[in-house]
Amino acid sequence: MSNLQPARGTRDLLPEEKRRHQYVLSKAYGAARLFGFQEMDTPLFEDTSVFYRLGESSDIVTKETYTFDDRGGSSLTLRPEGTAPVARALISNGLTQDLPGKYFYSGPMFRYERPQKGRYRQLHQAGIELFGISTYHGDVEAIQVAEKFLTDLGLRDKVSLEINTLGDRESRDHYRKKLVAYFTEHRDDLSEDSKRRLEKNPLRILDSKDEGDRQLIKDAPLYGDSLTPDAHAFFNHVLQSLESLGIQYTSNPRLVRGLDYYCHTAFEYISTDLGAQGTVLAGGRYDGLVKSLGGPDVPGVGWACGIDRLALLITGEFQAPRPVMILPMGDAAEKKAFALANELRAQGLITETLYTGNLGKRLKKATKANAHTALILGEDELTQHKAQVRLLDQGTEELVALKELAAYIKANSSL
Repeated sequence: MSNLQPARGTRDLLPEEKRRHQYVLSKAYGAARLFGFQEMDTPLFEDTSVFYRLGESSDIVTKETYTFDDRGGSSLTLRPEGTAPVARALISNGLTQDLPGKYFYSGPMFRYERPQKGRYRQLHQAGIELFGISTYHGDVEAIQVAEKFLTDLGLRDKVSLEINTLGDRESRDHYRKKLVAYFTEHRDDLSEDSKRRLEKNPLRILDSKDEGDRQLIKDAPLYGDSLTPDAHAFFNHVLQSLESLGIQYTSNPRLVRGLDYYCHTAFEYISTDLGAQGTVLAGGRYDGLVKSLGGPDVPGVGWACGIDRLALLITGEFQAPRPVMILPMGDAAEKKAFALANELRAQGLITETLYTGNLGKRLKKATKANAHTALILGEDELTQHKAQVRLLDQGTEELVALKELAAYIKANSSL
């Protein structure tokens, strides 16, 4: 017996769980489509510069990427997130000439991190990106899409929306100086990771999970005290719009994004049912990203959600669609079964055929497969151009003409 298992941090999505994933994805795209977002796909791997341009102080770059040289000597990276690839696609395909651009994406991402509940090295995400709108209206629309999505999933009451502002560049520069001054005073008490971040990207210290760092963070300067009047007004417009829409939120002054291209609104939807890593959807504004990748100065805002985590929060079973099961008894019936099955499929009925075993065993297999109807086809039935239709939920049986089977099944079975 082989002990071969999936690589650490990966897993097989077996049919029931795959159906849960597909359900989450359908709700995500359904919500995005209502707001005019169109679906796009990007490659699973990109030129490494797409991600390294995000700043080498990012944990995603320094610790979590799967990066390798291909046979031609080019450095490639499995995508750890979806926003930078979509921004790259915007530039590569000349889409910056036709703004605003509204895109939905989904698929696997790859991060080398410690696996834990709902978090894997191959994870599944979906997200939206809205390019070309520099005003607060884009931030509000992104949150509206998230609200619609989580409500349609039946999870909005199980998560809380936390929101903060990162202000404009002037706000960020002012805050960075205050933060560096504060943490420099306490440098000896910082973790080794945070000491490195202090030199390269001090805002990342605020994300530290080190207990000693957490104690220092409690007394660190707040971003809101460094906002310019314009940044303050921008954030007020966002909050007033959310309130007018009846969207509940909590202001979290410690919610930040470490990378330089992020600005203004940052938000997260958090569940308390997934342990310490409870964020199920996170987003914000990133006006500097497209320019940092070599494109024009295009504003952007969006979010990404964790499909794996959201699937854990959904209750109930996701059963496979129930089939019609054909039971042909004899050579002539087996040959007829091929054409009959195709006729039923053409009418939208999921149809399978059982070829082996006596009638009793085949009926047991049909029940185990959760079939709603069994069609018994033998020599007598073929002669009459009919089939015995057994409705497995009701336990009834009736002889029905072959040409009337689809209509009869749809009218009488528990599809």
